[in-house]
Amino acid sequence: MPATGARNDPYSAFNFIVEIDGVIVGGFAEAGGLTAETDIIEYRNGDEDITVRKLPGKAKYPNITLKRGFTDSRELWEWRRRVIEGRTERRSGSIQLLDEARQPALRWNFREGWPSKWEGPALNAKNNDVAIENLEIAHEGLELA
Repeated sequence: MPATGARNDPYSAFNFIVEIDGVIVGGFAEAGGLTAETDIIEYRNGDEDITVRKLPGKAKYPNITLKRGFTDSRELWEWRRRVIEGRTERRSGSIQLLDEARQPALRWNFREGWPSKWEGPALNAKNNDVAIENLEIAHEGLELA
């Protein structure tokens, strides 16, 4: 019979926190855009008839998207408003995935972030959904720490 060992179960996607400039910004319902891409540059040598070489190009980082229930906190809106007024404040932050004991397990750090889009709640008197605030953060780098 094989020896039993420690299980390595996957983490739950709902257990995370968002931190911007070292401050936990509250509970978010969704966080997305944890993506790093590299453009592909196709190049063909003159002495090769059918082979196309693929070289790495520029690194790209799509916007991080955050969604949370709308509250009376105006901190994210004020950050966005400063961008609209031409006083952009770039901030670093992280999204931390927590384990079952609510201890940090994985951490994605972004740098030079600023809110490129803020969206208020969709209001509808015919349902009883929670009002959701959306924020997109443009940034210049993402790393899994």
